[in-house]
Amino acid sequence: MLCSCISALDPVIVDKTGHEFLLVCKIQMGGLKVVTGGLLLATVVLWVASRTSAAVDCVTVTTLVSTCSAFVTYGTPDPYPGSPCCDAIASINNLGDSEENRRSLCMCLMGVITTYNPNATAIATLPGFCGVSLGFTIDPNTDCN
Repeated sequence: MLCSCISALDPVIVDKTGHEFLLVCKIQMGGLKVVTGGLLLATVVLWVASRTSAAVDCVTVTTLVSTCSAFVTYGTPDPYPGSPCCDAIASINNLGDSEENRRSLCMCLMGVITTYNPNATAIATLPGFCGVSLGFTIDPNTDCN
């Protein structure tokens, strides 16, 4: 993955297929540290998605997983309940509010681990670190039906 910034306040990760994912980024401004990132945007996207469609949007799921990019890519720091990463995983869990949405969520996460296969194990461990039960195992052999 390549990391690029459109502006100092707009960090993104661009994968090999050209998809962009927001990063959480600390920016030093004078003596003040400012934390910016995709969590607020992801919350707004989730709210809009919940109002307009019954199916889970895989772009939203991928964006939320990207909140955990440091752990998924480097294996550190471990996410913990209340961290931005775990808040994103809890938001993913909240998307599965019906049987249809849980099935769709499962298929989205199977797509994420297929696309990011070298990091599949790290992605699969996120719900456990965060104390979230998705109702299915994130594993390439999981049958989402």
